[in-house]
Amino acid sequence: MDMNKILYVIMSASLLISTQVSAQKKRLDLRQSTGMAPSLTKNIPAVSGWLDNEHYLEADRQERKTYAVHIKTGERELYTPAPSADVRVLVEEGNIYIQYGTEAPKQLTNNADEERNPTLSPDGNYVAFTRNKDLYAIEVNSGKEIRYTSDATDVIYNGWSSWVYYEEILGRSTQYKAFWWSPDSKHLAYMRFDDTKVPMFPIYGSKGQHGYLEETRYPKAGDPNPEVKIGFVPVAGGATVWADFNEKDDQYFGTPYWSFDSKSMMVQWMNRDQNNLKFYAVDPSTGTIKEIYDEKQAAWIDLDQDGRIEYLKDNKHYILKSDRTGWAHFYLYTLDGQLVNPLTSGKWQVNGLEYVDEKKKQVYFTARKESSSTVDLYKVDYSGKNLKRLTFGDYTHSVRISPDGKHFITTYSNVGTPTKLALLTTEGRLVKELADSKADDFDSYTFGQTEMITIPTEDGYQLPAVITYPTDFDESKVYPVIFSIYGGPNAGTVRNTWKGANNQLWANEGIVQISVDHRASGHFGKEGVALMHRNLGKWEMHDYITAAKWLKAKPWVAKDKLLITGHSYGGYMTCMALTYGADYFDFGVAGAPVTSWELYDTHYAERFMDTPQDNPVGYKNGSVLTYVDNYKGLLRIMHGDMDDNVHMQNTIQLVDKLQDAGKHFELMIYPGGRHGWGGAKTRHDRNERYRFYYKHLLGREVPAELLQ
Repeated sequence: MDMNKILYVIMSASLLISTQVSAQKKRLDLRQSTGMAPSLTKNIPAVSGWLDNEHYLEADRQERKTYAVHIKTGERELYTPAPSADVRVLVEEGNIYIQYGTEAPKQLTNNADEERNPTLSPDGNYVAFTRNKDLYAIEVNSGKEIRYTSDATDVIYNGWSSWVYYEEILGRSTQYKAFWWSPDSKHLAYMRFDDTKVPMFPIYGSKGQHGYLEETRYPKAGDPNPEVKIGFVPVAGGATVWADFNEKDDQYFGTPYWSFDSKSMMVQWMNRDQNNLKFYAVDPSTGTIKEIYDEKQAAWIDLDQDGRIEYLKDNKHYILKSDRTGWAHFYLYTLDGQLVNPLTSGKWQVNGLEYVDEKKKQVYFTARKESSSTVDLYKVDYSGKNLKRLTFGDYTHSVRISPDGKHFITTYSNVGTPTKLALLTTEGRLVKELADSKADDFDSYTFGQTEMITIPTEDGYQLPAVITYPTDFDESKVYPVIFSIYGGPNAGTVRNTWKGANNQLWANEGIVQISVDHRASGHFGKEGVALMHRNLGKWEMHDYITAAKWLKAKPWVAKDKLLITGHSYGGYMTCMALTYGADYFDFGVAGAPVTSWELYDTHYAERFMDTPQDNPVGYKNGSVLTYVDNYKGLLRIMHGDMDDNVHMQNTIQLVDKLQDAGKHFELMIYPGGRHGWGGAKTRHDRNERYRFYYKHLLGREVPAELLQ
């Protein structure tokens, strides 16, 4: 027989078998594809930590119980914290209670004014808190209240953050807390903020007959910042010892770190331009400061909230994380600021410090080394030698290391592999697989496949992207696209992880879904991120337009149905796409967008853009308002009217410009909404998105069952 005929027969048979197999498979139904019913995966326990060297803690989501599991036998025992170890500090109706185990809570305070952020001292004898923005503590046994400060006003705060510190520097997780116990419980360190010169921004609440105003001291780009002092008070009370900084200087202070012996505190200092970071060792008994580290960068330095410094228990060294070479790496320093040596180096990024074995002089850390879209666990010697990867495969790993550093559990997945759990030694040897979330009937479903891809730019970057194709994807057909983005500096969202069934609704409806990270998203180190200095909006839009062109060049992408969507910085990008990039994007759904950077806070906006006074061209070029005349397509803007982060002022100014230019757009305001919204507003937001997507991308009505 002719060889071509043989190949034809083989190919025809293969196609027939493939078609029959596909026909035998079923699609996810509506409930499965929206996460309301089990689909491609099943529940597996979550590892919440370690009880001891031989038992890890497993949280059973269905039973809502925690079990201690033996690493060798796998035996599970219900875990109940020992009463002596289970001490909780509670706030009920504004007053503080302490509870030991299952005992009845003991009331510690009884005051008409609300106490905030109660924090137990390390020795368990005191609870520190703020009341009306002054700092207090109460002795647990005697109930004696100690007042440390008494000068709080509407612009003076002690141990309570000024807004810009809460949002950008100390972090929202602190709940405005700005005080720290020393490890020996003998001192409290705290920050004192003076917002006198910080402009007040009014946020209008519409409830009630007359409404009301929230007055927040919010410094916008170029405005005066709060004046900050760092003080120390003895636990028994007395005069504050102030660190020898001049609060009149234009400066920032990052999260401070106590030394293990409580004899000093490491204070992070940064200039207003945010391109010079210094560490000072501060003596809490005298306030004397000693500079021990000085870093300068041409662009900016991030004032991390999450562990730039890790003190070692030898009380001689600390480990520093820095991206000063253009890539984030760890460095070993002596306490007096002398560099011992880099622990890691190269054109890749470290993530977090996971464990330090001081006896063996080894450091365990996670990093994006094998690929910028995956995370692995590594170890390295103090010398920076003998770097070893401990995890495996082309996966993203999240690890928890045992207290003795001999084992770790990894929770891992990739875009094609549902989440698994495994136990390994810290030599990298697999002990056993613990759990697999892949559903038993996984192979009986047909669903939209997700892939990791890259999109090339004309100047040599390979932009990482995650794409989900429609179910039963056929390149001879044409599909609309949902392009989801965030886009902020060093804030990439493209990761090689299992996406679950969250994207299967649109896959079943025949929509391509894609997320793309630009050159300054972190995949290309600080080298890439620094390109955004003084020109937010430029490179993000350049690369997103490149991705849009790449998509529309595909024969299977509809040329007039590319929708881009994002929230916050992603909202900014979406608005830029429908103005600056209007020739390439057709629809946009923007949540809480920044529309002009002089409307955002000092610390964030100036980190990347400098001040509006220093960089007027950059602020103009990075503003959505500059490109309103280019607007076309259809943009929907959503904003909470009480957003205290990205003020609705941003949206109002864009709406004003669009109206004056005679442009058609859509607007949705969520009354009482902050930078996000919950409850019934969340359901409304979801349903309105459904309506928008079905109408403009699919040309039909939303299935009624989706709007339940």
